[in-house]
Amino acid sequence: MALDVPYRSIPDMFLKRVAATPDRRAFAHPAPDDSGPVWLTWEQVGHRARAVAPACTASASPGGSGGDPGQHPARLGDRRLRHHVRRRATTTVYPTTEPDDATFIIADSGSRVLFAENPAQAAKIAGADLPRLTHVVLFDGAADPTAAVPQLTLAELEEQGERALAAEPDLIDMIVAGIGPDHLATLIYTSGTTGRPKGVELLHGGWCWEAVVQAETSLLRDDDLQYLWLPLSHSFGKTLLCGSTHVGLPTYVDGRVDKLVEMLAVVKPTLMCGAPRVFEKVYNKAVTTAQDAGGAKAKIFAWAVHTGKEKVALEQAGKPVPAGLKLRYALAEKLVFSKLQARLGGRIRVLVSGAAPLSSEISTFFAAANLPISEGYGLTETSAGNFVNPPDGLRIGTVGRPMGDLECKIDTDGEILVRGRPVMRGYHNLPEETAAAFTSDGFFRTGDIGSLDDDGYLRITDRKKDLVKTSGGKYIAPSHIEGMFKAICPYTSQAIVVGQARNYCTMLVSLDPDAIKGWVAGGPLEGRDYAGIVTSAEAQAMVEGYVAELNGRLNRWETIKKVTILPRDLTIEHGEITPSLKIKRRGVESNFAAEIDKMYQGTLAEI
Repeated sequence: MALDVPYRSIPDMFLKRVAATPDRRAFAHPAPDDSGPVWLTWEQVGHRARAVAPACTASASPGGSGGDPGQHPARLGDRRLRHHVRRRATTTVYPTTEPDDATFIIADSGSRVLFAENPAQAAKIAGADLPRLTHVVLFDGAADPTAAVPQLTLAELEEQGERALAAEPDLIDMIVAGIGPDHLATLIYTSGTTGRPKGVELLHGGWCWEAVVQAETSLLRDDDLQYLWLPLSHSFGKTLLCGSTHVGLPTYVDGRVDKLVEMLAVVKPTLMCGAPRVFEKVYNKAVTTAQDAGGAKAKIFAWAVHTGKEKVALEQAGKPVPAGLKLRYALAEKLVFSKLQARLGGRIRVLVSGAAPLSSEISTFFAAANLPISEGYGLTETSAGNFVNPPDGLRIGTVGRPMGDLECKIDTDGEILVRGRPVMRGYHNLPEETAAAFTSDGFFRTGDIGSLDDDGYLRITDRKKDLVKTSGGKYIAPSHIEGMFKAICPYTSQAIVVGQARNYCTMLVSLDPDAIKGWVAGGPLEGRDYAGIVTSAEAQAMVEGYVAELNGRLNRWETIKKVTILPRDLTIEHGEITPSLKIKRRGVESNFAAEIDKMYQGTLAEI
């Protein structure tokens, strides 16, 4: 049965929310002194949006059924709280995007207005040939009167919009009435095989579908309080904003990952979605703190985790939990797990992980701590949210069932295929790549390998393009091995398996700067900086010990023969991870080619 979506577009959904609950809390941002959230009501957010929208659309002309992708604004930067109603599609550009790629995206999208976080972001287009760009709007900072493309501040733009509304009070309603579900809503640029980003064309109908299915699966409720740290330039963050608007739940928006744990205790959310790296850091902190304490505390922690895992194993098998185990678990929660729950604010109802694979062992640990994580799955090309584990039907090791009326099937080679309203219209200006992305019957090729069980739960093996084939002809799933290692070694930040066309597998490892502080405390390495710790013989021996433990769980051809600890953690700026904290393998292997080559010296590494 087709899912009922009661909106024509994102602006239609937004205006209906403002009208329905004008006085309820909508969005918050951190106070300048971090004393707590600064809240805006839906009416206040609506007022800001109404002021900006007319000025944004002043140069736009009516489009056809798909809209005119050339008549819309771009946003360069990642302002954490800017929820605007606009007539045309929006193109978002990550603040870490290099000037060359940023210029390409703005030109390729045909954007006429650029919203820049500050003058530094606006400077990325200095000297660029962008003949269609008419204005640059600055969220922060003063406009440069000498800029080649005229600049104005957000306040000045709002003043223009208010004057337009005073002259034509029905302007917003007229604009919104002209937008339908088949009009282009967003162009999100994702990495292409040629090195140039590809613009993913996503429609209003797909985003509205995403909003409704999040409520249908009980992920979002109107009595929730959401902590949203994900980049709003990312499809995962966008789909959550749509869900918040449909449900009307209050959302605290704060992208400072380094402040996450600190602010969770202040905000006390009931709902948080994130990438696995966030949950891995919480796991690392809990495990290393217990290990570093030693003695009775470490033993109590280990007992509590074992007790929690016993309970989870029975629940996952659909078996009842005996009364004695319930009593032991209650004690474990009081002594250990309640402290971990308090670190996340003490009120968590739902945690959701997406954007990259989550280790089953880490997922089991959180479930044991009564903080179950609903792992989900989706791509930029499919509006981010396609599968999710329902909170009342968690199946660890899977990414859940299809959301709403999304169709899914597995191709003959194991590739996951999906079809439905959240799937993109195509890649912007790339008809050949668009055609290659779909089957003859309209299913989108995800590029991921997986399987469906009898109940419709999807299990993902790996990215099709990331599967490693050794020179011996064996296929290896790197993300599976990497996830296992992160669960085994609590001092890990990132792990990258290497082995394509090689005669054995190796691994690059970066250590968690926070976790290793406890590891070196009181020892000969105390007082050294990060580089001094990770290059030490002691650190190498520690990591090799965990690799030996990992190898005991792997098939012979999967085992890691050599490991190198990287001199620094992976970064967005070096092109090694995405803003949603997903590993960019090509970037890592390119930047650390010398370290990789060293692990294969003296071997027949190539076919």
